[in-house]
Amino acid sequence: MPLAAPPPAAGTLELIGATPMVRVRHLDTGPCELFLKLESANPGGSIKDRIGLSMIAAAERDGSLGGDRRHLVEATAGNTGLGLALVAAQRGYRLTLVIPDKMSREKILHLKALGAEVVMTRSDVGKGHPEYYQDLAERIAREEGAFYVNQFANPANPAAHETGTGPEIVAQLGGRLDAMVCGVGSGGTLTGLSRHLAAAVPGCELVLADPEGSVLAGYVETGTIGRAGSWLVEGIGEDFLPPVADLSRVRRAYRIPDRESLETARELLRAEGILAGSSTGTLLAAALRHCRAADRPLRVCTLVCDSGNKYLSKMFDDLWMLEQGLSDRPTVGDLTDLVTRRFADRAVVTTGPGDPLLVALNRMKANDVSQLPVVEGGRVVGIVDESDLLLAAVDDASRLSLPVRDVMATRLETVTPATPLKVLLPMFAAGLVPIVMDGDRFVGLVTRMDVLGALRRRLAR
Repeated sequence: MPLAAPPPAAGTLELIGATPMVRVRHLDTGPCELFLKLESANPGGSIKDRIGLSMIAAAERDGSLGGDRRHLVEATAGNTGLGLALVAAQRGYRLTLVIPDKMSREKILHLKALGAEVVMTRSDVGKGHPEYYQDLAERIAREEGAFYVNQFANPANPAAHETGTGPEIVAQLGGRLDAMVCGVGSGGTLTGLSRHLAAAVPGCELVLADPEGSVLAGYVETGTIGRAGSWLVEGIGEDFLPPVADLSRVRRAYRIPDRESLETARELLRAEGILAGSSTGTLLAAALRHCRAADRPLRVCTLVCDSGNKYLSKMFDDLWMLEQGLSDRPTVGDLTDLVTRRFADRAVVTTGPGDPLLVALNRMKANDVSQLPVVEGGRVVGIVDESDLLLAAVDDASRLSLPVRDVMATRLETVTPATPLKVLLPMFAAGLVPIVMDGDRFVGLVTRMDVLGALRRRLAR
């Protein structure tokens, strides 16, 4: 007999909360049961919808918002901004968000589509620097007379989880919960959950999942703030202890490297069919470690903080993972190692000599490249770049229907895998793209960005 569907919601904001819970079935959880609360099911796609609504509602109640004061400013790693933007759009507020430049393009486009004003700033600077995202947001709010939301010190942040998320988890698991695994971005989720669980399930252990490089795991272990490193995971981990964060009930912390976080999130999709973001990978990796180390059956819960559809161009892109040094590919010690997109892997974007120029243009735009090798019968017969297209069509756009062979360059700058890197530098200076050929076999192109990416990975090691 089919279940009765719930009645229609009066508006989008009524859909925030009451998210589903699912048990992990196909990952190794040791002797434990592991449950995931799907916060990605919120209308804005993340757990931060809850605090977006809570913090705006609290500001309306105390008079900080409403009437003639209708401008909000916040510093965010993305998802809090999306939650605020969702609510602001529904209630007619202007919203300015200051975002570090490591955030995914999908998040930024989503924010702008909701009507938020986005100010990008540096992600490699700490508190006290004029471009540090929180300091910059506070300064903008002060200069423009706007309400500074300040999720890091706003009591309405943890209150959303103490009165909403926490009670939902306890009810969904029938009050039986041995460990709750959380991360800390602002600290609101862990603080609010810990307060509710301390009263509702006193024996539940609070476990911190922290990106390697963040200072919070060290603080739990030693009570001191160490020196922060860097990490790629978005939305959790900090270089300071947020004022709203109460870690006093946390007894165990796991440091999770970026690679483990992202691989775990990718495995979650393959094994359980759940498309989750990078912070979820960190939480799940810590939860799996905790479960596998257990010497008795435990009921463990963690969160799917947001949807992975915000990271499709990053952690779910094999080439991006490779460029970041987060996936393995055998090295051979020659130029082949610098070719990110290899023809043998079908990763090279190509065009044919008979293709219209418009087809070549569309492929360049879709793949964010400025040149294409022209391949016929498995052989490179030419190369076409954006300058060729521009010169061909600048006086007559209809010439974009001409075949590629009419404008492609046939004087190819080819090198062998054994060619020293320094030989490529004059080619780059001349605006040429070296084509790596192993005998008659096309290996791929070496671009300036390929070389710079290899140098950056070498520095990171």
